Amino acid sequence: MLNNHDGNATTGTVGNSMKRRGRGLLRRLFKERSGASTVEFALLAVPFLIVVFATLETFTAFTAEQLLANATETMARKVRTGEITFGVNAATDMSELQFRKAFCDEISIIMTCSDDEAQIPSKLFIDVRSFDDFSKIPVAIPRKGTGDDLDTSGFKFAPGGAKTINMVRAYYRWEVITDLVRPYVTNLRTAGSSMPNDYLMVATAAFRNENY
Repeated sequence: MLNNHDGNATTGTVGNSMKRRGRGLLRRLFKERSGASTVEFALLAVPFLIVVFATLETFTAFTAEQLLANATETMARKVRTGEITFGVNAATDMSELQFRKAFCDEISIIMTCSDDEAQIPSKLFIDVRSFDDFSKIPVAIPRKGTGDDLDTSGFKFAPGGAKTINMVRAYYRWEVITDLVRPYVTNLRTAGSSMPNDYLMVATAAFRNENY
């Protein structure tokens, strides 16, 4: 009887010890936080990085837009002062290709403007024309349809001579990479596309040429 009693006591002691150890393991498991940060980072990293990239892309796009405006003003000033002419003086005359290359030099620090781009426009489009009156200068952006691609059929390179009224307008198709912001900043839909895919930058300078 004593042996049986001792055996039962021993068995009970072992069982209680195992239960305590089991509860201890469960408590340590629930308290364990060493992998929580890794899991949280994995869940939040992708949306966080998308927001960061979208912010950087938006900042870069606005910087490029200011660069385009500055380049337009620079080239317009050269037309206004007679430093750049068209069919007036062999020493200052520029062809459309030469004008585009000069414009590209002004924006190439950020914006894509290769030699191929200078010859065959795909991103940068320039419209340089003279008018009889300031009121005849177009204010609307020419489109092939509502919200559709840019209509470049009326674009020219034909600045006037001394004292003429002129317009230099530049358009640039800025490709938006971060899809998170694409629906909010893009405003140009190419043919066959169901949604806008490029941000159209526009800069205009209207002026009367000096009496050079």
